[in-house]
Amino acid sequence: MDDAGLIRAAQQGNAAAFEQLVQQYDRAVLRLTIHLTGSQEDGQDMYQEAFLRAYINLTRFRFECSFYTWIYRIATNLCLDHLRRQRSRSREVSTEVSPEGDERQALDGIPDQSADANPERNLTGRVLREEIVRALSNLTPRERMVFELKHYHGLQLRTVAGILQTTEGTVRNTLFRATHKLRLELSELRKSS
Repeated sequence: MDDAGLIRAAQQGNAAAFEQLVQQYDRAVLRLTIHLTGSQEDGQDMYQEAFLRAYINLTRFRFECSFYTWIYRIATNLCLDHLRRQRSRSREVSTEVSPEGDERQALDGIPDQSADANPERNLTGRVLREEIVRALSNLTPRERMVFELKHYHGLQLRTVAGILQTTEGTVRNTLFRATHKLRLELSELRKSS
């Protein structure tokens, strides 16, 4: 059954149909929310909340966009709200706490997969990731969202515009501003190093 059929069945109360929709999109939505929040825990919370809101509001779904766009819109709006709240509390780099209680940067877990990886290269990579995270944290939540949806998730500007319920031109301008700010920020960091 296609998405439209699953949605209609779920709107009629068929929980198994909604479960199929969840299974179809759960990995993509979880990957999105973890990446946008910079935290496994917050990402999982936003992921669960996104599907809960989709389930609660499924009867309002009017087939004006795909389910994929709709669930991504819900998830990105939740992440935007979360980032705005978080930004107002603190402007620190995203950190995670390991099961052992050690605090580390959210992007430290990304391994260097090059064949000639060495400690110096690992350190350089870690420093670069920290600089990028710091630079991203200086963007507005909306600029960060547009930049990450485009560059980290590979979405087309039209899709990003649909998710954020705005025009493609607005997304293009926001992306330009974000990219310009990041270039300035990273060039300043590079000069000071």
